[in-house]
Amino acid sequence: MHEHIFANTLIEDRATGLLVDYHLMTQELAAFSAVGGRTIVDLTTAEITSGASPDPTGRYRGVPSTGYPENGSRSTNNVLALAQIAGDTGLQIVLGTGHYRDPFLDRSLFDRFGVQRLTERIVGDLTDGFPGTDVRAGIIGEIGSDKWYISALEERSFRAAARAQMQTGVALSTHASRWPVGIDQLDILVAEGADPARVIIGHCDTINIPEYHEDVAARGAFVQFDTIRGNTDYDTRMRVGFVVNLARKGLLGQVLLSHDVCLRTHLHISGGGGYDFIPGPFAVALKDAGLDSDDIEQLLVDNPRRALAGP
Repeated sequence: MHEHIFANTLIEDRATGLLVDYHLMTQELAAFSAVGGRTIVDLTTAEITSGASPDPTGRYRGVPSTGYPENGSRSTNNVLALAQIAGDTGLQIVLGTGHYRDPFLDRSLFDRFGVQRLTERIVGDLTDGFPGTDVRAGIIGEIGSDKWYISALEERSFRAAARAQMQTGVALSTHASRWPVGIDQLDILVAEGADPARVIIGHCDTINIPEYHEDVAARGAFVQFDTIRGNTDYDTRMRVGFVVNLARKGLLGQVLLSHDVCLRTHLHISGGGGYDFIPGPFAVALKDAGLDSDDIEQLLVDNPRRALAGP
C-alpha cells in the first residue's frame, strides 16, 4: 500500500536515493509475485519523479519527459516506465498523485498555481490521466510533512489534496514520519472536507507511541505501518506489537502494512527485505504472536482492497 518503484530522492539520499534500473526492479518485483503478490501502490508523487525513469531524456525510449514542474504532475517517463513494468511483470500498479513534502516542494510552482489550481491538477490526474499518457492515478499521495509541524507550503498541498479527495472520493495517503503529526494532518484534511475513512496516515510505525496509533484509528482513518523491512529483530518485534495492540482493541480493520521501498538499500540485491518481507517473514511473526490466518488475510488482502475501493 505504500511503495516506490522508480524514484529520485537524491537531494536527501545521495548514495542510495535513486531507483531507475528497469531490469533490477523487474527482478525485485518478481520476488513479490512469487509469494502471491498481485498489486503494488506506488506513491511516488510529482517532485520525486523528475529523472525517475530508466531514460528520463527520452534518448533511447523516444519519449521526452514532460510533466513536473511544468504542470505539477508526475513525469511522463515515470508513468510510462511503470506502465511497461506492470505489463512485463503482470502486476497491478496503482499510481499516486499530488505533492510530496519539504524540502522537495517547489515554492515557485505553488505560488503560481495556488490551492485551487493544485487541486485541479490532482483531480485531472485522477479523472483524465497523467499528461502525455492514458494512465490515470488511483490514489492521492503520498502527501507529506517533513517535521513535527506542517509548513505553510505543505499546508497548501494538504488543502489541495483534501479538496481533490472530496471531489473524487479516492483514498488519500500521507507521510507522517518520526513525530505524531498525523493528527494535525487529519485536522487540515477534515476541515477541507476530506472523508477520514478514506485517509491513510502513513509511517505510523516510526512513532513508538501506541496511543497515537489508537487516536488515529479513533478519528476513523487507516493506521499504516509501512516501514516494515526486517532491519533488526527489534524493529520487527516492535511492529508486530503495534499490530497486535490494535487487533486486541478491535481495530485490525483499520491497519495497513507496507515496506516503503524507496532506497537501493531496501532491495534484496543490497541485503534489504525487498517487496516480499511482509507476506513472508513478517506474516509468520504475526502468526507467532497470536494472529490467525483470517487476520493475516484481512491485513494483506481485505484491508488494502477496502482502502482503495471504499467500503
